[in-house]
Amino acid sequence: MDFKIITSPSEGVVDMLQRRIPKKNFSEESIYDSIGLVQGKLFEMVWAADIVEKAADVTVEEIMGICPQHFAMIAIFGDTFSIKMAIDALKAAFDDVSND
Repeated sequence: MDFKIITSPSEGVVDMLQRRIPKKNFSEESIYDSIGLVQGKLFEMVWAADIVEKAADVTVEEIMGICPQHFAMIAIFGDTFSIKMAIDALKAAFDDVSND
């Protein structure tokens, strides 16, 4: 899994992601100051979404795209502290299962 956090995302980045969110009722007025991006295999993204939503007050959206390697991506929307807390929880969980 790959992880990135965008703090204070630009309007162009937000527009790019919103065009790739299949859920049409995603609120453009949603308040967030950071976006976490996580990329990996599809089953990992479902597992990751569950972990981050349980770890912090964040919203997770699937990001649709074309990837010949069959990787999937989720975006985690929220305040910077919550995004960092969610990503840290995900990294810890991923490390736990990687060491088994």
